[in-house]
Amino acid sequence: MRYLPLTDTDRADMLAAIGVAAIDDLFVDIPADKRVDTTLDLPPHRSELGVEQALKRLAAKNVSAESVPFFVGAGAYRHHVPATVDHLIQRSEFLTSYTPYQPEVSQGTLQVLFEFQTQVAELTGMEVANASMYDGSTATAEAVLMANRVTKRRKAVLAGGLHPHYRDVVRTVVDMADDKLVCLDADPMGTEDVIAAIDDDTACVVVQTPSFYGQLIDLKPIAEAAHAKGALLVAVFTEVVALAAIEPPGRQGADIVVGEGQSIGNPLTFGGPYVGLFATRQKFLRQMPGRICGETIDADGQRGFVLTLSTREQHIRRDKATSNICTNSGLCALAFSIHATLLGGAGLTKLAALNHAQAVKLVERLDTVRGVEVLNDTFFNEITIRVDRNAEGVIDDLAGRGILAGVPVSRLLPGAKLDDLIVLAVTECVSDDDIEALAAALTEVL
Repeated sequence: MRYLPLTDTDRADMLAAIGVAAIDDLFVDIPADKRVDTTLDLPPHRSELGVEQALKRLAAKNVSAESVPFFVGAGAYRHHVPATVDHLIQRSEFLTSYTPYQPEVSQGTLQVLFEFQTQVAELTGMEVANASMYDGSTATAEAVLMANRVTKRRKAVLAGGLHPHYRDVVRTVVDMADDKLVCLDADPMGTEDVIAAIDDDTACVVVQTPSFYGQLIDLKPIAEAAHAKGALLVAVFTEVVALAAIEPPGRQGADIVVGEGQSIGNPLTFGGPYVGLFATRQKFLRQMPGRICGETIDADGQRGFVLTLSTREQHIRRDKATSNICTNSGLCALAFSIHATLLGGAGLTKLAALNHAQAVKLVERLDTVRGVEVLNDTFFNEITIRVDRNAEGVIDDLAGRGILAGVPVSRLLPGAKLDDLIVLAVTECVSDDDIEALAAALTEVL
């Protein structure tokens, strides 16, 4: 195929084949008053240097997470990503077919996805994991659909500690499937009675730990109650580093574990792309969405990797497909796997300990600030505070002082009457000086 502009002869030949005299004839169905017949008000073209300069001026208006004390989390976290990750993801071994249908030319991609699956399974405490999803929210929606298939029921219960964006994505997908959804009220304190909402019609109960508000949730009694009713427990996380510090959801009785893997290997990049993690029990393997890479031996006895399972509508009968997930977040999964490998088990545990230690320092310091109440009795690296004025106003005032001080809950849950709550995240990238600067600024604005 030529990657060259069409010639006038090419255009004439195509128009003749279609049976029209001119390109405008292709748009006769569009009312004349709806067509743009004037030149668009766009600036004249610039040189490459001029475009670079203009874009740099625009970029300079952004306030990056690295440039100020940064406490924003709520599903996306600033962690240190070693330079090695960016170097390795560009190596030729991984510049193979993005969709690895032909294993003979996709061994680099297939092997890293196989290793990725292994790492996710170990982190979550589950038996099997797929080769990545789009992100944590869509992975959660897929988990609900999977639970419906497994149980042959059509009702899901979403805990009040679930990330609001995850809840909204699940609602969108479930509504399209005409399933029933029960969304419990927001639960900043982590004290809601999820078990009371589980009945004989429930396919699954979806619980996040640490919750959107940072609370650690004991999944064991919820899992027991769900199983007693024939339902599944879907455990959700947004901060994957937490899995190195708390008991993995799989060991607490979860049947499906989903979440966001951005924290490992992937920078914030002002909002994505990210990588969804999905793991489950062996017995549910064929109901899992997406694809699975497996290890094999070739005709020469050499270790190799193949696409073992991909149960989507392009591959089998549409009514037998488990999902319309058409790809995996390959580059983000690769970055995740490289960073996780560099850390190793001991390194990841140490990273989690550093995160929690800094969060403890933040809580201890905020306890001394007038007008601030820390709501968390338990936490990993994220907490929720109550301030004695409108939270969005506090965030704006602190931003004016060069501090990005978390996310006001009202931004994600408008109308929930939680206008005085702020979710703050602390990672290894937050210094003691950052904590002191936040506390001092809060003292000034409250």
